[in-house]
Amino acid sequence: MTAICEVLAHRYPMLLVDAVKEIHPGREIRTVKAITRNEPWYRDGEGAYPPVLLVESWAQSAGVLEGTPGDDRTMLLGALTGVEFHRPVFPGDVLENHVKLATTVGPMAVFTGSSSVAGQRVLTVSRLAVSYQNVRKGE
Repeated sequence: MTAICEVLAHRYPMLLVDAVKEIHPGREIRTVKAITRNEPWYRDGEGAYPPVLLVESWAQSAGVLEGTPGDDRTMLLGALTGVEFHRPVFPGDVLENHVKLATTVGPMAVFTGSSSVAGQRVLTVSRLAVSYQNVRKGE
């Protein structure tokens, strides 16, 4: 978790990557996120994990793949296409995100991949395009 926090600016409750399962720097990553009922979006009862948070967890995994501890770059979302939700995710499920770096062009990167629970696909992302902007710490 510490290494993830060194790369992503996110913290609880919006840090949606629990652990890196496998990484091939500059190529692909597999991460996991345990879905629990203790998360703030379950205060009003039961239900499926919000789909927008599935996408956010997957995108944070892309950030871990391309991030470097101490890096002053910020990843800015450019476009997200071909997003498909295949089935709902519930508390008790362990989400596995699989992200591949498709290409880079200058300060831009394009990712593709999917998420699954117990081997069943729950999310497909055809393309996530991001750009990187340098920022100074403390500003």
